[in-house]
Amino acid sequence: MEIRRFGPGHRRPEGPPGTTGMTGQVIHSDERGVISELAFSRHGVITPHSNPNLTYFIVISGGGFVQVGEERLRVNHGEAVVWPPDVLHGAYTEGSEMRAIVVELPDRAEGGTLLLEGVARQVGAGAATPAKGGLAERNLTRDDYDRDEGEPW
Repeated sequence: MEIRRFGPGHRRPEGPPGTTGMTGQVIHSDERGVISELAFSRHGVITPHSNPNLTYFIVISGGGFVQVGEERLRVNHGEAVVWPPDVLHGAYTEGSEMRAIVVELPDRAEGGTLLLEGVARQVGAGAATPAKGGLAERNLTRDDYDRDEGEPW
């Protein structure tokens, strides 16, 4: 078993030039695709851009707005947006925060390759080893959540 950590304490500033108020963490990356977690603070923006990958922007908490081409719509937790390959797309928040999982899939039928390369962090040094035991119980309080990283309470 392998555990990949993401969320508060694991994120770094991400996104194309001009992106603000958004941090992220690559969870998985290989020739089949990239999976990342993104956290938007209030007034966070992913600058509109395009890439050759079919992308699913899956909102897991909060909400904001997404853009595909010239169309802009509100999106909330429990909704997924498809960003087609080579089409301008972006996301932003206003007065709320938003967390999303992004899944990018290259078009293998066209011989496509991933535009975004990333490496998921391994737990510990060296190769992954089988886990023993379980995760410790965490009793979280409001102080454990960092509102600047887009964590809702």
